[in-house]
Amino acid sequence: MADTLLDYETEAAHYDETRGGVPRAEAAAGAVLRLLPPGARTLLDLACGTGLVTERIAGTGLRVLGADAAHAMLRTAAGRLPGRVVRADARRLPFPDASLDAVCAVWLLHLVPYTGEIVAEAARVLRPGGVLAVTVDKDAAHDVGSDIDALLRPHRSAAAAHDLAGRGGARAAAHGLAPAGATAFTGHGQGATPRGTARRLRAGHYASWFRGDAVTTDTLAGALAALPDQDRPRADPEYRLVAHAKPVP
Repeated sequence: MADTLLDYETEAAHYDETRGGVPRAEAAAGAVLRLLPPGARTLLDLACGTGLVTERIAGTGLRVLGADAAHAMLRTAAGRLPGRVVRADARRLPFPDASLDAVCAVWLLHLVPYTGEIVAEAARVLRPGGVLAVTVDKDAAHDVGSDIDALLRPHRSAAAAHDLAGRGGARAAAHGLAPAGATAFTGHGQGATPRGTARRLRAGHYASWFRGDAVTTDTLAGALAALPDQDRPRADPEYRLVAHAKPVP
């Protein structure tokens, strides 16, 4: 799923190696599996990207499908999951009503402003008893308790985030989905560095939650540049994954 801040067509070539690779993907897949309903047989991975996480979910015997909007991402995913990926907008899925046991969206909702439409579409394709599992509060998971966090946290705007757990729960409830559990997993290899954070800040990667004008951005980037150990990664983030189920009549 592409967003306006990051070009996933060009990111595909080096996406996995810069996002924690296999350890991070295995942790994410394990978290998704912990939230699936008993007896689940089919799962759709929304914004599957290169299919690294999707492939690991599929290794458990589930019938797993992947969907993404970026051609380059899907080319890589198709090599991992031949015949099981499709190019699709998460708001308009090419699947019938009540046709899937589970839908997951790992690292998607924080990117887009139309999370309600994604939740509505997932609810449509889920069978009764099916589960939607999504990551929440992604940006807030980074750098918690670190010197980077101490600089950025006062400038985070909760109102601007699209994947807030509370807001997501309200959206799920509006489409008939009920809370069905939560878990967490480690974002291996995703500990931020001051230099990298400053670069991402200037590039607009944090626009979904950052409140501040160009002057504030420059000031924060300067403060990040003054931190020690510019290229030492801080602690890996702990991501949260929550599930919502479609009630059985």
